[in-house]
Amino acid sequence: MEKMKIVIMGCGRVGAQLAAILDADGHTVTVLDNDAYSFRRLPTTFGGSALLGNGIDETALKRAGIEEADAFFALTQGDNRNIMASQIAKNIFNVKRVICRIYDPLRHDIFAELGLESISPTRVFADLLKEKLESGE
Repeated sequence: MEKMKIVIMGCGRVGAQLAAILDADGHTVTVLDNDAYSFRRLPTTFGGSALLGNGIDETALKRAGIEEADAFFALTQGDNRNIMASQIAKNIFNVKRVICRIYDPLRHDIFAELGLESISPTRVFADLLKEKLESGE
């Protein structure tokens, strides 16, 4: 895979894990979070950038390198913030690949119909549990 510039909004467990994986793969990774304490989740080997800022603020996104980003991930705990930041990344900054976490499965379906690439961990986990039940393991 070609090396990319990636901006991740949200340094929770998933954001920090994704940042570490993508950094280890040689991508240029910037993590943006509005709570500096969240950056403790990044491994000491992380070679990317960790910036304090709000991912729905265009100035903060520019500081994070959104204008040159190949991909943007919206991974905060809030569906509304993730949706808004994804729309900004996609429609204002024309980021090629924008992926948004949406917990609410109903919202996920609506925004998927509008062309927002998203993942609903709620639905993914429920599907995995159903598969586990049906497999008899």
